[in-house]
Amino acid sequence: GSSILRREADAVRLILTRPSEDSRALAAELESLGVESLIEPLLTVTFNEGSKPDLSGAQALLATSANGVRAFAHLSRRRDLPVYAVGDATARAAADAGFEIVASATGDVQALAALVRDRLNPAAGALIHIAGSKVAGDLAGMLADAGFQVRRAVLYDARPARALSAAAAAAMRDGTVDGVLFYSPRTAAAFVDLVRAASLETAIGALSAFCLSSAVGREAEALRWARVVIAERPDQAALLAAVASQAKV
Repeated sequence: GSSILRREADAVRLILTRPSEDSRALAAELESLGVESLIEPLLTVTFNEGSKPDLSGAQALLATSANGVRAFAHLSRRRDLPVYAVGDATARAAADAGFEIVASATGDVQALAALVRDRLNPAAGALIHIAGSKVAGDLAGMLADAGFQVRRAVLYDARPARALSAAAAAAMRDGTVDGVLFYSPRTAAAFVDLVRAASLETAIGALSAFCLSSAVGREAEALRWARVVIAERPDQAALLAAVASQAKV
């Protein structure tokens, strides 16, 4: 039967909330599924230019976001340290930046902690968590129990948008968009605030929220959506599979 996402003879159109660079890559992937995108970055990423990560005695880098990898690559020429990445998008960013050894936990912070405990020895040196000023999950705490020393290097800041763009607000109000993609609890929470500030709560009733994980879904559910769809696994492939299955006629 016809799905809630499909409008008469129209392509499915989704709002992408990731930072610009991530959203552009994502839009290209969605286009191959026949899905149109409206890019609406809810976080603007700025690198901490004065930051030089302290790599003394380090055995590996821990990366919980592609932005952390990009910030490190911008601020340091070192590419010899292995990178342990939270998921495939972050691992891809590390490979693109020229890191020689990259491993992906293909999941969340817990999965990354498990991968590190499995592969690395606490005695071999400190782990450097390349991160932003706000971090989801207590990676250092999870690894301290196993005897690892984790140093956090705050290399970038992600500032939330102050308002929805006129284009996104109009698309929601006019019903020319079908849903919104969310990758982080912080982005979903920011979107909820901006929708309320723009008095667009009623428009949300016709839209679907596509969420990377249940933690992301919990934040999005502060609004009343037509439906909230959670990816089967917390990775981009599973999220796009969820979009594709909802977008079929």
